[in-house]
Amino acid sequence: MNNGFEVLSPGLYTSLQDLGRFGFEDRGVPTSGAMDEMSFAIANALVGNDEDQGALEFTLTGATLRLTGNQPCCLAVSGDMALSIDEQPVAPYQRLTLRPGSILRITRALSGARGYLAVAGGFKVQPVMGSVSTLMRAGLGGFSGRPLQKGDWLPLNGAASIPLTTGSKPEQRLMPQRERRPVRVIAGPQDDHFTSAGMADFLGSEYRVSEQSDRMGYRLTGHAVAHSKGFNIVSDAISRGSIQIPGNGQPIIAMNDRQTTGGYPKIATVILADLARLGQAKPGDRLRFEIVSVEKAESLWAGRQALLKQWLNQVRRAAQ
Repeated sequence: MNNGFEVLSPGLYTSLQDLGRFGFEDRGVPTSGAMDEMSFAIANALVGNDEDQGALEFTLTGATLRLTGNQPCCLAVSGDMALSIDEQPVAPYQRLTLRPGSILRITRALSGARGYLAVAGGFKVQPVMGSVSTLMRAGLGGFSGRPLQKGDWLPLNGAASIPLTTGSKPEQRLMPQRERRPVRVIAGPQDDHFTSAGMADFLGSEYRVSEQSDRMGYRLTGHAVAHSKGFNIVSDAISRGSIQIPGNGQPIIAMNDRQTTGGYPKIATVILADLARLGQAKPGDRLRFEIVSVEKAESLWAGRQALLKQWLNQVRRAAQ
């Protein structure tokens, strides 16, 4: 019998994701992919996978999975998650071995919103449009184009178990769920559609992530941002991190499963280096924004990527 996971409990919203589905936004298909690509990459590195191998993404609460088949599997969980194997607590950010018949229970996020489960060799799933990422509203990718359900069986590709080595958590700067600084943004592309007072309110106010937030976008509540030219524009492209301001003045941050075009002016765009941190935001969290230059944004992204690469290389060397 081939190895696989039997889903005993799916959690609140558990889906298969990779780094995203690229090249189809001109046809209305968003990239999807892991909301926190750093934690996603760390989970894959811990089990020796390529960085773009599909992994399970948990939101707030995790899944309970039983390993079926006759071979053990090597796995790792990233994110600040509480988990156990056969009711014995274990820590995230390390290689773990699951034996046939054993039960992995990922109960909840202790901080942040999301965690990731990677297995050595990955899941045996056919890519759709070059990606295994789940886009639920279009029924694309993943397992039948939807989050996990109780009773699902998730086949594994299978890979040789990697010997356990001394594990260590990545340093704080690679754990987005622990960041507390303002979310850094670049102004625009339609920042001229807002009054100077509106821009000052946007940068000087604290906003709450509302319960009407998901992988498509975060609706924020707080001080209304005043428009200067009305709240409608000719629809244009929306990227991950675009911050739209509709007629009620309450910001909406476009996320991974966003629509690809929209007709509200965009006051700012979240920089790449802060998108993983934003992917860990949950309803009730409070956000503030800070304007940085394009040059600063590029420098922050390069530094973050260099730090991640350094840590991933250390993990891979330890596994050799």
